[in-house]
Amino acid sequence: MKARRNKKQVPSFRKLLKTSKVKLENKLKNKQFKQQSTLKKYRKEQRKLRQAVKDAASKNPIPLEDPKKIRPVKRLEKEEEEEEEALPLDMMDEDDLQLMKDLGQRASFLTRDLSSSEPLHGKKRKHERIIDKYEKIPRTLQTAPEKELIHLLPIKDKSGIIPQTREKPVIDSDRDEEDQKEELELEEEVIEEPVRELTIEEHLIERKKKLQEKKIHIATLASAILSDPESNIKKLKELRSLLVEQDPDVAVTVRKLVIISLMELFKDITPSYKIRPLTEAEKSTKIRKETQKLREFEEGLVSQYKFYLENLEQMVKDWKQRKLKKSNVVSLKAYKGLAEVAVKSLCELLVALPHFNFHNNIIVLIVPLMNDMSKSISEMCCEAVKKLFKQDKLGQASLGVIKVISGFVKGRNYEVRPEMLKTFLCLRIKEVEVKKDTEDINKPKKFMTFKEKRKTLSRMQRKWKKAEEKLERELQEAEASESTEKKLKLHTETLNIVFVTYFRILKKAQRSPLLPAVLEGLAKFAHLINVEFFDDLLVVLHTLIESGDLSYQESLHCVQTAFHILSGQGDVLNIDPMKFYTHLYKTLFKLHAGATNEGVEIVLHCLDVMLTKRRKQVSQQRALAFIKRLCTLALQVLPHSSIGILSTTRTLMHTFPKTDLLLDNDSQGNGVFLPELDEPEYCNAQSTALWELHALQRHYHPIVQRFAAHLIAGAPSEGSEALKPELSRRSAVELFETYSMAAMIFNPPVEFSNSKKKDKFLQGESFLNEDLNQLIKKHCNEVATQSSLDFTKYLKTSLQ
Repeated sequence: MKARRNKKQVPSFRKLLKTSKVKLENKLKNKQFKQQSTLKKYRKEQRKLRQAVKDAASKNPIPLEDPKKIRPVKRLEKEEEEEEEALPLDMMDEDDLQLMKDLGQRASFLTRDLSSSEPLHGKKRKHERIIDKYEKIPRTLQTAPEKELIHLLPIKDKSGIIPQTREKPVIDSDRDEEDQKEELELEEEVIEEPVRELTIEEHLIERKKKLQEKKIHIATLASAILSDPESNIKKLKELRSLLVEQDPDVAVTVRKLVIISLMELFKDITPSYKIRPLTEAEKSTKIRKETQKLREFEEGLVSQYKFYLENLEQMVKDWKQRKLKKSNVVSLKAYKGLAEVAVKSLCELLVALPHFNFHNNIIVLIVPLMNDMSKSISEMCCEAVKKLFKQDKLGQASLGVIKVISGFVKGRNYEVRPEMLKTFLCLRIKEVEVKKDTEDINKPKKFMTFKEKRKTLSRMQRKWKKAEEKLERELQEAEASESTEKKLKLHTETLNIVFVTYFRILKKAQRSPLLPAVLEGLAKFAHLINVEFFDDLLVVLHTLIESGDLSYQESLHCVQTAFHILSGQGDVLNIDPMKFYTHLYKTLFKLHAGATNEGVEIVLHCLDVMLTKRRKQVSQQRALAFIKRLCTLALQVLPHSSIGILSTTRTLMHTFPKTDLLLDNDSQGNGVFLPELDEPEYCNAQSTALWELHALQRHYHPIVQRFAAHLIAGAPSEGSEALKPELSRRSAVELFETYSMAAMIFNPPVEFSNSKKKDKFLQGESFLNEDLNQLIKKHCNEVATQSSLDFTKYLKTSLQ
């Protein structure tokens, strides 16, 4: 027989979709209602059961004091009502009455009403004594405190897992109190004992021991870091923590030692590239252990370097603010010493690590200190900046410093030390980008195309040409033309900022003490100034000279700047600088052996630019007048200045050969020489001679004598009167610096005679003439006759 097929089929998905939405919602609501109703019933039953148990458990015992008086009133009323409602016994049958008694005796927890809180068989309990009720209440005994257990790791055995526990040791409070009392008594005894004061010698010995221990600790950490920087980078933090040494005996010395040690460590272990932060993608990628170690080293190095710079900055701020800290470990006097060491370390890092991180932060710290009131700190910072400028080949670090200095000078309204602007003179800028007009002149070389080669060259020539072009391309790559272009771009931007600073001071602060530094800087970089500014700049310089507000050296710088401008790109301009020639010729006699002797070096530079390099624009009359005045000036200056001036005179005599007529005694030409005239063109210098050279031949300095004799002979390049190579090949400025007497040393040194014969000293009458000796003896031998002296007769005769 076939199995009977179930007629009730599972509804398909389509039928379910067709089912009414309202019907489904109603079914869901009914289902939820049924669940809620069953839950309510269950909760109600549970609530009743809990209430009954609670009422039974919370039955309060009747107190011992006269319980009849405190009987509740409501309970009496309920009993009275029950008695009234109860049926009388005479109205019940004997069988029913017996049944009720039996049921009463068999009453149990299941048959009693749970809602009532009265105990079973209450009538019997009424006859029990009250004291027995209290005896039946369970009492809590004072037992020993339960021991706390510490659950240990279980042990696995063949039988299974065996749990392991251990009792927690209980500390006796009484013993603790006794121990505390004993400790307090010991402390009081220790306090009562007077501390012996150390003598000065003992204190110094103890301080020396502490300092030696700290030095050994610092040296140990530093040597460990140097031996393996990547593994021991965490010891940098330990070493840096000594910057906050709290022992007042050695705090200052230890901090200074740590500052210097960390500075040297960073200079040694810092890589030659800038460390950049890692991106999220780089952090998430898997890398080798060596790479991970290198990354950790770099991150640790950068973070510790940053914290070290922050510590140095804080030391400088503490010294500036002159505020004592809470610890009072370092006194106010010691702040300056710490600040000087911190600034020295910053200067060293500025010069040694221009490529590394936070270099701009160091620049921002150093530049304001260049203008500090403390001369030592200011000079230290200026020297560091000069050193940075001199060794910076690319120009990136120099540009950063120049930007900060320019902004600082402008922010202080040009009231800064001149030494700040004098650092610009150490910039290594010799070339800048010129306008793009010159690109047409020097076009880059183009290589031939294949078609051009095929038309003009044979097969073998094409092969050689291909190899030649390949070699030229490789040479161009080796020349690193990109770095050259970048260098020119940086130098151009740097020089623009420098000139903007100079022009602002010329325009707004002409009486500022910065003007000499500005004029000196313009004199050095004038050949790099754009031609468009030449006319305006020359007018400003001439106005400054004519104003009379400048010192002599400042006016010399103006003249030097003007001729530097005209000697470079200014050659194409049609400008007559006669007023600058006249000013220099007129003011040459302001130089002497006193304070103005320092201006001789600037004069030598000016003469070289004005006369030697512009020989084609200088007339013979002007050259003669300058040679005559320079020889006269050589008589009144110091020896090294005289040597420089005579060397310039020698160069002029070689540059203008016809000036040898000044060596002839016979005057040529018309007119008389006018030395007091300020115009070099009209003073008739051709009518005089260089008689000053004969006076200089008797000079006490041998090099001056040698130059004077050389010029009198006509400045020959060969022969007995020619100069030695060490004198002839050096420029006037080099000779001036070589024989300088700034160190108060005579150059060349004076030769001492080593004669073996003893010097004979003349004594007594040997110094006098024989006739004079006889006359003295005659007067000494004569007998003196006493006669009264009457001066009045001479007075009367004179009055008559």
